[in-house]
Amino acid sequence: MSQSTPEATVQAEETAVSQTHPEPAEGETQTITGTPGSPGSAVAPVAVLAAPPALPEQRPEVTDTAAETDRAHAALEQVAVGLETRAAGSGPEAAAVLGAQALMARDPQLGTNIAKEIGEGVPAAWAVHSAVAGYQDLLRAAGGYLAERAADLADIRDRTVAVLLGVPMPGLPDPGHPYVLVADDLAPADTAQLDPAKVLAIVTRRGGPTSHTVILARSLGIPAVIACGRAGELTDGVEVAVDGDRGEVVLNPTATQVAAAVERAERRQKILAHSSGAGRTEDGVAVKLLLNVGAEDPGESAAHDCEGVGLLRTEFLFLDRDTEPTPDEQYESYARLFRAFGDRIITVRTLDAGSDKPLAFVAQGEEPNPALGVRGFRTARALPGLLERQLAAIARAASDTGAHVRVMAPMISTPAEAAEFAELARAAGLAEVGVMIEVPGAALLARQVLDRVDFVSIGTNDLAQYTLATDRMLDSLPDLLDPWQPGLLRLIQEVGTAGVATDKPVGVCGEAAADPLLALVLVGLGVSSLSMSAPSLAAVRYALARHTLADCRDLAELALAAAGPAQARDAVRGAADDEVAGL
Repeated sequence: MSQSTPEATVQAEETAVSQTHPEPAEGETQTITGTPGSPGSAVAPVAVLAAPPALPEQRPEVTDTAAETDRAHAALEQVAVGLETRAAGSGPEAAAVLGAQALMARDPQLGTNIAKEIGEGVPAAWAVHSAVAGYQDLLRAAGGYLAERAADLADIRDRTVAVLLGVPMPGLPDPGHPYVLVADDLAPADTAQLDPAKVLAIVTRRGGPTSHTVILARSLGIPAVIACGRAGELTDGVEVAVDGDRGEVVLNPTATQVAAAVERAERRQKILAHSSGAGRTEDGVAVKLLLNVGAEDPGESAAHDCEGVGLLRTEFLFLDRDTEPTPDEQYESYARLFRAFGDRIITVRTLDAGSDKPLAFVAQGEEPNPALGVRGFRTARALPGLLERQLAAIARAASDTGAHVRVMAPMISTPAEAAEFAELARAAGLAEVGVMIEVPGAALLARQVLDRVDFVSIGTNDLAQYTLATDRMLDSLPDLLDPWQPGLLRLIQEVGTAGVATDKPVGVCGEAAADPLLALVLVGLGVSSLSMSAPSLAAVRYALARHTLADCRDLAELALAAAGPAQARDAVRGAADDEVAGL
């Protein structure tokens, strides 16, 4: 049986969509749907992102392979420098993404693969195209974190090819007025440049719930609908109303629909401007609202109206290094952030690396399925001393700053692993120890896990991936990765119930925590803290303040009883406070 190429699969999908849903007549109102990506609503004309540069039909002959190789490497370096320049002028989350992308452009293996192609007589632009395609196949096959980087690599390819062909660099449209940006997918370099005053919403045909498009759109407060199969029907100048909460795009909306969308956006802005302080339900039950933090500037992160850090990703210190960061380097980084947050709680996740987030300074070998391999806490088995040195640096920084620090390990699968990590952390001098619940086995044994640690935090992105047997970045099955999946919510209920029984905190630090309606459900399932990106804090705080704990439990029962994620979302929206449902 012959295998179809990704391009052929995409073409077949587009053909099927066009046959099932013929393009609307000019001026006809029609609603198309995708996956909710970033909350909010907006109305504006469409501007479609231009296609990437295409290779000419005529392929030139290579007469000097050394010179052609130098030209390719110079183009890659030019792209890397351009990305770093953009990073310097971007916000913290965008800067981290662009910095990582610049490192990819300088990847020695990519340069070697391109040189090999050129050595066989392939011109530089064609060699870049071919080498990147091969590299992308490897990343997608690896799954997990590496699969997420395939789209980033495509952007590096397009920018490098543009330099080599002497054509305009890929970039955002500029129609001279605010617009809804429509694209097949968005590269980090483009998403990081988005101006919320110009780009009022985003609609993409591809993308997953943990893609950079979603993460950066949320950080900028731009509504987004992703994995919208019919996005190709949207053409320049067509007015659309985008609903990022429902995952809907209305083509040629009526005057009534436009007025409703505008009113909703204005109401949301007004409500959220006055939402501040600690997280509380209407009847005064505390729900800590925390921040997910990575390589951002500690001062900027600490300036947000939050109760602390629910997830400090420490891998940014390790993944782009040729050598392990020294204990002093780690100490300085942790201490800066600990000081910035003062007496607020700081939850540090130990190194979440492994086969799907390879460490350049460790030869770990290849695995047939990295997403199910040596990653997270499991790396302690393969890399003796690495975790102990990190824990020692965290403990030293906590002691010297007097900060309220707790640590947790990722990818814990059994109560025995939880006990092992707790012993290591406490031996290092850290008193408050927890683990991540990202594996169904750990969720099902949450009571036994909590008997061995002080708290747990649920990573809904990975837990969904492992529960529904669907790769996080597989944009062809976005419904299976929807955090509203009742099967996923039942596992969260197991953990929440265990937390209530043991009187120990249960947090959520996945993307699910950023959804105001789903946050209510999570609290109803027993979750006591929610960690998210900064722009989501106000809406979640407002939603909690308008519902009692009993309300949250009732909403949770509705979600659990639903047949699927769409039905769960609709049932909760219909029963929630009208102001919250209309955010």
